[in-house]
Amino acid sequence: MGDYSKALEFYEKAHKIHEKALPPNHPNLAAFYKNIGQVYNNMGDYSKALEFHEKAHKIYEKALPSNHSSLATSCNSVGSVYHNMGDYSKALEFYEKALEIREKALPPNHPDLATSYNNIVGVYNNMGDYSKALEFYEKALKILEKALPPNHPNLAYSYSNIGLVYENMGDYSKALEFYEKSHQIFEKALPPNHPDLATSYNNIGGVYKNMGDYSKALEFYEKSLKILEKALPSNHPHLASSYNNIGLVYHNMGDYSKALEFYEKSHKIREKALPPNHPSLATSYNNIGGVYDDMGDYSKALEFYEKSLKIREIALPPNHPDLAISYNNIGMAYLGKGDYSKALSFLEKALSIWQKSLPPNHPNIKTVTNSIDNVKKRM
Repeated sequence: MGDYSKALEFYEKAHKIHEKALPPNHPNLAAFYKNIGQVYNNMGDYSKALEFHEKAHKIYEKALPSNHSSLATSCNSVGSVYHNMGDYSKALEFYEKALEIREKALPPNHPDLATSYNNIVGVYNNMGDYSKALEFYEKALKILEKALPPNHPNLAYSYSNIGLVYENMGDYSKALEFYEKSHQIFEKALPPNHPDLATSYNNIGGVYKNMGDYSKALEFYEKSLKILEKALPSNHPHLASSYNNIGLVYHNMGDYSKALEFYEKSHKIREKALPPNHPSLATSYNNIGGVYDDMGDYSKALEFYEKSLKIREIALPPNHPDLAISYNNIGMAYLGKGDYSKALSFLEKALSIWQKSLPPNHPNIKTVTNSIDNVKKRM
């Protein structure tokens, strides 16, 4: 339901009982640490999430044989936190440990192997290494096509993931092909108001937005929103994401008042539902700042970009790609104001992070390098 504080309250009650009743290295205690870690991960409190997932992992290492499936799941959980923190090398290290365990313990077409491949792909996708991402997704898909019936939801998730890689590569027709394959399975396998159907409409809407077909994008985003409004409580973070996506379309259409209306709806939910330093709040401030930036109100834009940056500096490690986005946006706003020395300083910070966290041919590196050249010419 997205009520993370309530979830923590009950997990902690259960944990206290088990702490008294069980020896300190009992696997059931590890399971509770893992659940608490997952809540903190969803709340965006990654240091807390890591603390609990690592507690769980230490117990599993002591209590279980080295090829036990729970150890693989634990490696995945730790990898997931590093992934969210933008520490892609650490994320890969843990995801690959999980894969190693599963390759030894499971038959070659077991669905859990596909899960491992999918996790590794997510990292390569975020790093912009799309050929590597596709290589692992295709391995995952081969397993799932053999292991599962043709309308199984896990196949739909796999098609959806491949669609995401093609979308990031800018191959929108391929992306649509896979998103629609995924959607057809969800329509058969799930009830009409299932949140995963909403995600599917959302993915298709995102491709149309990137293709510049804004009326089609709105049509799919609104279908997604209708399901979420029925299926979820009014302050659920997924609703905030839905309002945010509709805001993005209006933003791209140049309808700034509509964009602000939806961004602010999204932001209100996130303020109520999430802790004050959650990265999604930073995204909200960033998007609102982007509207003011496009309206030419650079001072207002900077106010929101700086709020976003403050959260990201607290919540994220120093080389996280989202920090680079903040530095880049602040730099471009100073460029708009004609403050070239400030613009250069922030753009160079963005470049420094992207050079450390992304492959050298990533489009973000090219864009910020061009912006730096542009500022230098004007100084």
